[in-house]
Amino acid sequence: MKQTIELLAPAGNMDKLKMAIRYGADAVYCAGQRFGLRASSSNFSNEELKEAVDFVHTHGKKIHVTCNIIPHNEDLVGLEDYLKFLESIGVDAIIVADLGVFYLARKVAPKLQLHVSTQANTTNYLTAKFWKENGADRVVAAREMSIKDIHSMKEATDIEVEAFVHGAMCISYSGRCLLSNYFTKTRDANRGQCAQACRWRYHLVEETRPGEYYPIEEDEHGTYIFNSKDLCLLYHIPDFFKAGVDSLKIEGRMKSVHYAATVTHVYREAIDAYLEEGDNWKVRPEWVEELQKISHRPYTEGFSVDKPDEQAQNYGQSSNTQTHDFIGLVEGYNTEEGYAIVEQRNNFKLGDQVEFCQPHGPLVKYTISKLTDENGVDISVAPHPQMKTRIYIDRPLETYSMMRRKCKGTPLPEEPMIHKDCDSCGSC
Repeated sequence: MKQTIELLAPAGNMDKLKMAIRYGADAVYCAGQRFGLRASSSNFSNEELKEAVDFVHTHGKKIHVTCNIIPHNEDLVGLEDYLKFLESIGVDAIIVADLGVFYLARKVAPKLQLHVSTQANTTNYLTAKFWKENGADRVVAAREMSIKDIHSMKEATDIEVEAFVHGAMCISYSGRCLLSNYFTKTRDANRGQCAQACRWRYHLVEETRPGEYYPIEEDEHGTYIFNSKDLCLLYHIPDFFKAGVDSLKIEGRMKSVHYAATVTHVYREAIDAYLEEGDNWKVRPEWVEELQKISHRPYTEGFSVDKPDEQAQNYGQSSNTQTHDFIGLVEGYNTEEGYAIVEQRNNFKLGDQVEFCQPHGPLVKYTISKLTDENGVDISVAPHPQMKTRIYIDRPLETYSMMRRKCKGTPLPEEPMIHKDCDSCGSC
């Protein structure tokens, strides 16, 4: 059995990066303000990238920076200096999709590890061998590969392999989208400006009947013919180990702090449990429940075991769902007086039934019975964004614990996660 497997978490900004590290990521991936595929994310300035590298390395972890646009000539301006900068501040690796970017990085920043993005569509071992022989340190398997295919690729080459384990999926081939640019004329998904056209409503129009819209599904709300469910491969942790995968990647640089921390926390616990339990490993119900609390679309296993069928699409709506709201962040605990210092992230009040997700400790459930402002003055509600409060609780809480509250009218689904029975996973 592999000794370990890297857990790679998304970091759309500094808060998300720090929370992902605190909640168990072995490495994070982020982007500067150019050359990445998430232009609408807040991303990192050069100064913030320096700070991020220092923070991550201080915690003994790694940081990968995305340079995975498919550039046109004008997009190359400044790229050489940027690559040299990333090398100079100690970035561990860059993620690239374009051969030109790959070529330039090898030439001007040879100390940077080169990870080949999923946008490069690596679906077979010959492609992986090509990248290895030309200087790549890792390939990110295309989402269209099954775990069995990844295993075969890993056996045929000694290059590191990274695979997506959780998060949103593009309907286009490993993210090489044509729809966004076609419909908007200006927003090129392959240059970082995705309009998420695959989430729009679509109807069928017959050529000789303009203006008459026919729903592809018999539903008065239309349909979402490109609307993939979110990937969740929690049940396949043992399969990834047996396949020799080196890194499990969580999608979601555009997602919230709550998402980044919660998903990282679940997969951290699952990986550590498998390393300890081996063949006795089972998926725990609390992990499944945690993945329902974050904002997400219904889950699918994608291409992991077999080609996805019609159940992998969400035909009802394109919006996300979640069972809990992130309402506060614990900044410390006063042991003498028995209260947690909580920064407000959403309105909460006396009598609310809440829970605290801790970076390392167990989930703590509590009903708020005494609440004050930061000076100890009694209040009944915390209405102001990021105001400091004291919540009196007789159990110490870890710093950076997330306080959550169940959303109204959102019970857990009867079947919270799709899982196709297989011969090798530890839960069947």
